[in-house]
Order: sequence, then C-alpha cells, then structure tokens
Amino acid sequence: MMKSLSLLGLLVATTAGATQTDKQQQNSWYQQGQETLAKLKAQKIFPEQAKNVIFFVGDGMSLSTITAARIYQGQLQSKDGEEHHLSFEQFPYTALSKTYNTNLQTPDSAGTMTAMITGVKTKAGAISVDETVQIGVCDPKVPRLTSLLTQAEIAGMKTGIVTTTRLTHATPAAAYAHAEKRGWEADSDMPRKQRKNCTDIAKQLIEYPHGDGIEVTMGGGRKNFINKKATDPEYPKEKGERKDGLNLTEIWQKKHPQGQYVWNKTQFDAIDIQSADKLLGLFEPSHMQYEIERNSDGSGEPSLAEMTQLSIDFLSKNDTPYFLLVEGGRIDHGHHAGYAKKALHDTAALSDAVKAALEKVDLNETLILVTADHSHTMSMSGYAQKGNPILGKIKIPDDHGNHSETLQKDSQGKPMTTLSYANGPGYVNGDKRPDLTHVDTEHKDYKQAATIPLYSETHSGEDVIIYATGAGSQWVRGVLEQNMIYHIMKSAIEHQLSPNNKGN
Repeated sequence: MMKSLSLLGLLVATTAGATQTDKQQQNSWYQQGQETLAKLKAQKIFPEQAKNVIFFVGDGMSLSTITAARIYQGQLQSKDGEEHHLSFEQFPYTALSKTYNTNLQTPDSAGTMTAMITGVKTKAGAISVDETVQIGVCDPKVPRLTSLLTQAEIAGMKTGIVTTTRLTHATPAAAYAHAEKRGWEADSDMPRKQRKNCTDIAKQLIEYPHGDGIEVTMGGGRKNFINKKATDPEYPKEKGERKDGLNLTEIWQKKHPQGQYVWNKTQFDAIDIQSADKLLGLFEPSHMQYEIERNSDGSGEPSLAEMTQLSIDFLSKNDTPYFLLVEGGRIDHGHHAGYAKKALHDTAALSDAVKAALEKVDLNETLILVTADHSHTMSMSGYAQKGNPILGKIKIPDDHGNHSETLQKDSQGKPMTTLSYANGPGYVNGDKRPDLTHVDTEHKDYKQAATIPLYSETHSGEDVIIYATGAGSQWVRGVLEQNMIYHIMKSAIEHQLSPNNKGN
C-alpha cells in the first residue's frame, strides 16, 4: 500500500512539474531567449579578409553611456527603452578594450586614438608619436607612427575622416598628423620655439603627403585653417586663429582643383560626388553643434549619419577599397559639461550613423568596428521602475512590485535622478542639494548631480566595449589591449597594403 502511494505521489509531482514547465516555456522572456539562441547558432562566419574598413569611435562612450543611450533612444520611440538595442549592439562579436595610456591610468583621447590607429600605445596628449615623447617639446627625432589610414592611402585605397569635433582635434588628428602636444591645432597654439621644426596639425592636414591625399575630410574647426585677419563666413564677428597669414582652405582648393570645399548644409547637399575627387567640409569655427541643437544652427550642418552616407558613396564610387574613420566626438563634450542628455543624444546619433553604414555595405567584404577611446564617470543608479524616463527623477514600484508615481527620496527627503557623475560642474554640496521636485531634469541644459566639484567632468579608466561585424570581425573577442584594434583592422586588409609601406 505504501509503495502504491509513493508511485501516485511521484506521478502527481511529475504532472505538476510538466505543467509548470509548460508555463515557463510559454513565458515571453523564455521564448525570446530561445529565439536569440537560435539566431546565435545560425550566425554566419564572415570571411577573414575585408575590402573596406569603417571604424566608428564614440568619444567617451562608456558602458553606462551605451546603456542609458539605449534606453533614451528607445523612449524617444515611445518604448520603455530597456529592451531597445542601439544599431551596433546587435553585432555578433564583442570584446573589452583596456584604455590606459603609457603614463596614465585614466587616459586621454590623443594617447588612446594613437593606440587604436597605429597599434602603439603612448602618453596622454601625444598624437601618433611613441612614448619617448616629451609632451610639449618639439623633437623630430621622436619616432613618428604611421596610422592605418596612411598605410591604406599609400597602398592606393581611398580614405576618409568624418567627425563632429574639430578636424584638428585629438581623435581625427591621430589618423593623419604627428604632434608632441595635442593642443597644437593651429600655429597660434604653438610657442614660437616649438614652431621652428614642428608643424601645426591643421597645416599637416592640408600638406598631407601620402598617396594621392585623403579623399574625404569633414567636421568642424574652420578657425584653425583661417588667418587672424580673415572673417569667418558664417559668423561675421569671428576671425580665424592662424598667425602665419595663411588661409589653408584656399591652399587646399588650389592643391585640389577638382575638389569641393563646403561649410554649410546647402553646399553639402549640393556636393556632386561624381565630379569631385576630394571633399573638405568645415561646418563650424570650432566643434560642430550637439546633435540635439543642430537644427537651430543658422547656416545648417549635416548630421553624422548624413556625412557617413555621403562619405561611403564618395569613397566607393569607383569600386576602390577604402578606409573610413567616423567619430561621434561630442558624446565626450556632453559628459565633460555635465549634460547627460546631450551626450546620450549624440550617442543615439552615432547609432544612426552606424545604421546608415550598414544599409550601404556588403558585410562579406566590409569590416565595421565600433568602440570608444575611453570612458566617463557617469553612473546609473537608484531603483527606478522599468520604463522610468532615463533622464527623469526616480519613481519606484509599489510594495507589490507594480508601477507607481512614488518618487525615491534621498536621506534628506529630496528626489533623485537615475544618472549622476562622480565629478564635474553639477556638484551639489551635501545638505544644500536642491529639491528637484519641480526641476525639469530632462531638459538638455540640466547638469546632472556630481559628487566632487570640477569645472569639467573627467574621463574614467575602466574598459570600454569593442563591437564588430563583417569581414575579419571574428578576431574581436576577449579582453584586449587597446592597440589590438589597429592590428585586427590591419589584419583584415593586409592583403591590400603596399609591400613598400614603411609603416607598422
């Protein structure tokens, strides 16, 4: 009798377990997991060699920036946001990148971009010269490092640089220039003594000697190409920065008679990519507008996605292999200023640019790599309920875990936001922290709270993510030194590089 009862109990338990398993398998999260697993198993293997490389750099695009921007972009599309994906988050290969410079735990953009574009780590502040450099001291004997863009140009590939910062800023500059100090963007930025044997970054771009010259260069930074007596074409009250009396845009036009120089959106839209052999776009005296403010620019300027699309069309028009660098540079500036919304909006704009590139290329012949040069101190904390505006004040679920309108309060009884910074201009002084109840924390000019007061928020030193897809992308995996990015990209196009190339 006891044996029969035991068998009956086992049968009941098994039946209940089966019912429970059926419910589990019918759950939407469970089914989503199975669908994702199927996609991973079906992922195709790309060729190891690529015809083209498109290298996207989100300056300062930390992991917390990506998470918050994912939610932000999703919420702009009337979703909760958490389940949304930025375009590059769906790439099949990822790795972590160790970002330190040879002299700093927490790096700067000059040293990090040098590592990514030349394969050699160096000091903070150095532009494509090795770590023996004395920052701010011109010394032509310090080894100059050949960038992958230059190697591609020497090999006869088409090349391009697109950025939302000044074209002479650290990240784009490392692709074509060499400088013992990143700040030497115009001759006026260099002490007279340092000008004797070294050339400012803007002039190096115009005098770029390799191959047949960079085909596409677009960004901001007009002032560094115009002399001090010349008036800016967009802002009549502003002058150039150059002391040498040169107007480098005019020199560029004489050097490239079939090239097209543009400085506003109307001119950009009128570019004839079939007739032009070179493009130079300088859309602001300094950095281009934040994406969230771009439409308020008087003369207009293209978006990062528009510049990316046009660059791909231009570089690929004769079916010639190409190397294109695209920087979403103002993510970094938004963070430095404590403007999380501007940083997130520019991150979403970078995602749109990646999406635009994906729509134009064949991944069987193009490697697309997306990463950041360094991180930032923005963090995402508190216990906001799912779907809470990422830039808003934290609302927490009720006692039953359901949606509510209850604000989470700090120990002083004041509301708090999900996003904050470890340091920066949004510093709040202890019990003097403002009551945010009636403050619009989602405004583009709201500065998120910072723990330590600084005029400008700093970078942070943790690893950043590398995302890769397309030909040669399968080598992006594990935890990598940042200079490995160069070696992976070079490996993908090495069969196309000139055997006479004297670079790395």
